[in-house]
Amino acid sequence: MADPLPLISVVMPVHNGEPYLAESIKSILTQTFRDFEFIILDDASTDRTPEILRDWAQRDRRIRLFRSPEQLGLVRALNYVVHQARALVCARMDADDISHPDRLRRQWEVLHAHPQVLLVGTLWEGIDEQGRCVRPRDRWALVRRSPFAPFPHGSSMYRRDVFWEVGGYREGCAPWEDLDLYLRNSKRGRLMVIPDALYRYRFHIGSVTLSSPLETITRVLDLMHRCITLHLAGRDYAHLLTMTPASVDSEGRVSTETLYYLGASRLWAGYSPGILGEFRNYRWLPWRKTTLKTLVLGVGGSLSPSTLRGFLRWWIWLRDHTAGGYFRNGNPVEWRFE
Repeated sequence: MADPLPLISVVMPVHNGEPYLAESIKSILTQTFRDFEFIILDDASTDRTPEILRDWAQRDRRIRLFRSPEQLGLVRALNYVVHQARALVCARMDADDISHPDRLRRQWEVLHAHPQVLLVGTLWEGIDEQGRCVRPRDRWALVRRSPFAPFPHGSSMYRRDVFWEVGGYREGCAPWEDLDLYLRNSKRGRLMVIPDALYRYRFHIGSVTLSSPLETITRVLDLMHRCITLHLAGRDYAHLLTMTPASVDSEGRVSTETLYYLGASRLWAGYSPGILGEFRNYRWLPWRKTTLKTLVLGVGGSLSPSTLRGFLRWWIWLRDHTAGGYFRNGNPVEWRFE
């Protein structure tokens, strides 16, 4: 007789994830919620990832292991693992991050109790390459207005049928395929966030963001901002996904938004932001809030990265506790794009 279908399919593609893979897998297999399958795709890894995966698959029969002989890339690999899912609910997991032991249970309870909820994410803590907490939880992200999700992609849990109804992950949106999925889900139902840090996001220099060329990251972030602008105006942006946006603006400058994103990621990974030199390309600066933040990040991170990290940790802790009065019971809150 065939095994009963699991309630959750945890889905995780991995390419060359050797350094942190075992810790990531263990955090899923030790969940308090036990009724799940763990679908892992080895996307043509060339390090010890295949060996590590085989070892874990032999230990726990909930792991269903797949391998691609050629590298699919993140978006195709993500669609592949969801395609293999047997449960009606999928939970994402990244191969370099860590899930809190109670993460799956708490997310499942939200989806099970509220049929109109299509996706649930959780707040997070940032950790460095050694697993040390470097960026605390930030509940302030749930009270401010922003078009960007306050939860990492790896913490999301969503309904599989709606995932395919809206078209799955789209390659034209890589590497912001997660935000694109959220935007399309938001037109069909509610998106919720658990205001507790049930996920630990790892900042490290080998991540896709920090290991990609600046020109490539700028190009895709430029496209993302254009699409968000159209979405907030109530317009569809699908036509932009087949276009090739300019990698920099007309005078060869990288946007201050992109510089801040990259610099902050490097800072939390334990390095200098390394963005100050980019300002030599500016004849004038577009004076807005992001410009000021980027300058502070560039100058402060150049002088003393550790001091700046310490100040930012304190500032995030302070605003998290200031916002904590809104979320004392830990109940999920709805998140909308604004």
